[in-house]
Amino acid sequence: MDASFTSGRAGATARRLLPSSEGPGRVLRGVDRLERWQGADRLIDAVRTAVRAVPLGAGRDVLHGRWLGHPVHPLMVQVPIGTWLSAAVLDALPGHRRGARALIGVGLLAAGPSAVAGWTDWAELPKEQQRVGLVHAAGNITAVALYAASFAARSRGRTARGKALGLAGLTAVGLGGALGGHLAYRQAAGANHAEQVPHLVEPGWHPVGDLADLPVGHAVRRHVGEVAVMVVREPGGTVHVLADRCSHMAGPLSEGEIADGCVRCPWHGSVFRLADGWNVKGPATAPQPSFDTRIVEGRLEARLRHLGETAAEAADAA
Repeated sequence: MDASFTSGRAGATARRLLPSSEGPGRVLRGVDRLERWQGADRLIDAVRTAVRAVPLGAGRDVLHGRWLGHPVHPLMVQVPIGTWLSAAVLDALPGHRRGARALIGVGLLAAGPSAVAGWTDWAELPKEQQRVGLVHAAGNITAVALYAASFAARSRGRTARGKALGLAGLTAVGLGGALGGHLAYRQAAGANHAEQVPHLVEPGWHPVGDLADLPVGHAVRRHVGEVAVMVVREPGGTVHVLADRCSHMAGPLSEGEIADGCVRCPWHGSVFRLADGWNVKGPATAPQPSFDTRIVEGRLEARLRHLGETAAEAADAA
């Protein structure tokens, strides 16, 4: 067959499947349609309710990765993916039967905790992300089932069958991982949605508004330059300013509940301390950008505070 003809057909296939200067390819269009598909929304609602009902207590924040500063699920999935890929390499070499089976077994043991962390995060995502996440999970469940069958076949001495099932499992986990990448990088699931604030706020003090226009004990939305902020004036005169868009999924904190020196996001319930923006409860894994405040001739001014810097340290630096 003519090589130019073969390469031409491959190029045409790539243009249909992959994005090009003419627009998105079939893969991207398909995933985008999946985000809008409402056919599984009843199932999603039922699963989300079940996941949220599990009595995890403080363990829920551990699974979200609040202690780590970002979601823990992507870190945990490296173990099953790594062991299963290593098993595939050993399968391609002569011998190493016991080593490949051991690696598959380790991957199966690690897949459970990884899945628990993933479902915990998934339950607090918007519906568009949950639709993609459900298919992502289905791919991973398929991979676990195939690898479990592979492990069983190898244990019974059916090595060839075990290798075939392992290759099928690696394909399934690869497809599931591709959807996981779509969730993380295109849909920004688990990303810090307040990360851009330090890059948008210029150094120094910025006018926010007249102090007399701020209600006492209630959050209001104002702006520091181009950045929306939540402002809370306490009865004693202290004024707190945080970035308004929640670091979890950009929910409007100015519409949230103020209680016990904290604000609760109205979308997914993340709780941030007014004094410094620290995330005292998830699902948010990143703290909220906070601002120092001062009153000049009856007007409120705010200045971005560096992460971990107290008000006293900021005053000394000034």
